[in-house]
Amino acid sequence: MPNPQFTVASPESVGVDPSMLAAVVTRARQEVDEGVLPSAQIAVAREGKLVLFETFGDATNHSLYCVFSSTKAITSAAAWLLIESGDLSVDERVADIVPEFGTNGKDVVTVEQLFLHTSGFPSAPFRPTDWFDRDLRLGRFAQWRLNWEPGSRFEYHPSSSMWVIAEIIERRSGRDFIGFVRDQIATPLGLPSLYVGLPSEENGRVAEISHCGDPMSSEDYARLGIPEPPVTEVTEDAILSFNRPEIRAAPTAGGGGIMTAADLALFYQGLIHGGSAAGRRVWRDDTLHMARQVRSGDLRDPYAGHPVNRGLGIVIAGDKGRNLRGFGHDNSPVAFGHGGAGGQIAWGDPGTGVSIGYCTNGHDRNPLRLGRRGVSISNKVARLAQTKGANASKPRTTRSACSATRGKGWRERLASETADRSASMNRARSTRRSSKRIGSTAFTSSPMCFGSRRSRSFAGTSMTSWRTRPQDRDRPSMPRADPLSAST
Repeated sequence: MPNPQFTVASPESVGVDPSMLAAVVTRARQEVDEGVLPSAQIAVAREGKLVLFETFGDATNHSLYCVFSSTKAITSAAAWLLIESGDLSVDERVADIVPEFGTNGKDVVTVEQLFLHTSGFPSAPFRPTDWFDRDLRLGRFAQWRLNWEPGSRFEYHPSSSMWVIAEIIERRSGRDFIGFVRDQIATPLGLPSLYVGLPSEENGRVAEISHCGDPMSSEDYARLGIPEPPVTEVTEDAILSFNRPEIRAAPTAGGGGIMTAADLALFYQGLIHGGSAAGRRVWRDDTLHMARQVRSGDLRDPYAGHPVNRGLGIVIAGDKGRNLRGFGHDNSPVAFGHGGAGGQIAWGDPGTGVSIGYCTNGHDRNPLRLGRRGVSISNKVARLAQTKGANASKPRTTRSACSATRGKGWRERLASETADRSASMNRARSTRRSSKRIGSTAFTSSPMCFGSRRSRSFAGTSMTSWRTRPQDRDRPSMPRADPLSAST
């Protein structure tokens, strides 16, 4: 259960309209009441306080959930601390930090490319339990080969690049990754139930994952005009493996975080304000500003064709197509976050000060229903601080937005951050090659929302060097459906 310091006297005291909050609850519990999902948990926060934390179905507020690729934001935020302290630069070559990694042409990969999913080894194999055997771990890194030239395109890396970031965190901090996340993020933010690497004694709290609903057929995709997800490494067994204690114990940096929805929502409050409601500072404002800049330039999702809007390990809402990136239509352009497989929702919106964590252990096979749920819930939460009742408390902004923006309204602050973001994108365009746009559209951010019909083993497949496969440089590759993420 969250610390009492995170409870709020009333939603109105932090500028949230209770009537709008009731609509969020109704929508969040809908699929549970209909018998589609076994349970769901939702939390909404503003000004560092929870205005909502409820659980529906076969679980309680004490229950923990695997948030899959929502973990990427936590791993990334841990690395931001090393960048802030000067112990890490995004411009460094990974092989200069992890020499074992610099084989098979990977010596040119940069730290930034790991965060942006442009490093060229999207499906490199790594079992979660490999982490605990150091020789095996480093052997995996050495064996990996490139699919394509690093930096030349975007293709979602479900887990591989985040394993390397976790290794970098260990090398540069001198501490183990599990302990670093606990001591530098979970504890100072007051979130004792936020885990990346679950202790054995906490297994009894975790909601068991199950699959529900019927998958769409090829005919269904064709009738709706939606690109059919490719055959990938993702299987239902891969998702269900996170019911096993030994898999939960591994610090799967790209998708094994286990926590409550309240932990997720309050984590994003930390990323909005730089620390906890108790006043404990974790990140400097300039660090958060740096991490939230769009760095992916014109790179597009090869599956859906929209700009990927990638910050440093997170997704930025951006333009009117933000619903394609895991946000609601009503989020502000500066909202940021990262969703997870099965419909986990996690974002923070500096424009309104609102953040959300939504978790479920029911992985819906119906991508239409899953996608609609995510956008609908996000829309309703995004409106909470934009209604007449929300004007009582203006959202705080970080100093990183620009000192000249202090005292201005949130729309002016958004304009300032948007201008900064546009300048960053222009710089990126001059230094990066953009990928070809695929002339297709989709109602969700990527095939990771869809799951896959058939797949190879979760351990991954062997890679061949992009230098020996010139066709890979010219053919846009489809992002793999991700066992660890429901949104790019």
